[in-house]
Amino acid sequence: MNFLITLITFVLMEGATWLIHKYIMHGLLWVLHKDHHDHSNEGFLEKNDYFFIIFAIPTIALMYFGSLQNFNYCFFIGLGIMLYGMAYFFVHDVFIHQRIKFLSQTKNPYFLALRRAHKQHHRHIGKEDGECFGFLYVPLKYFKMYFKPQKQ
Repeated sequence: MNFLITLITFVLMEGATWLIHKYIMHGLLWVLHKDHHDHSNEGFLEKNDYFFIIFAIPTIALMYFGSLQNFNYCFFIGLGIMLYGMAYFFVHDVFIHQRIKFLSQTKNPYFLALRRAHKQHHRHIGKEDGECFGFLYVPLKYFKMYFKPQKQ
């Protein structure tokens, strides 16, 4: 059951990420997210990186208080959020934005489609008119660019 709670939380985080990205990061907290789009920060870290802390706080709280209650469901919800956050870091910061050079020459169609969708998102420098606010879900049109039918 705990594995299921963790897995469901991980999957639901994609929807939460879409909503948070579209309505909070491109809305109320644009002041923190803006430098991620316009590259106005010249250092290694961006104001956008504060979102790591913002999202880590409830995750840590869920895991901590869940562990005090004999590792109840709160712990496993926190674990699902933490695993999603780890996936986000590795895919978004390491793979897509190449903060650490890794898989830069991949030929994997899913990863190429994911990178393309994110590039489309960054095409818009302002907070309006955005697209592709999700993370692991890639719209079908980007898959079609990289999945070629097998020739017989």
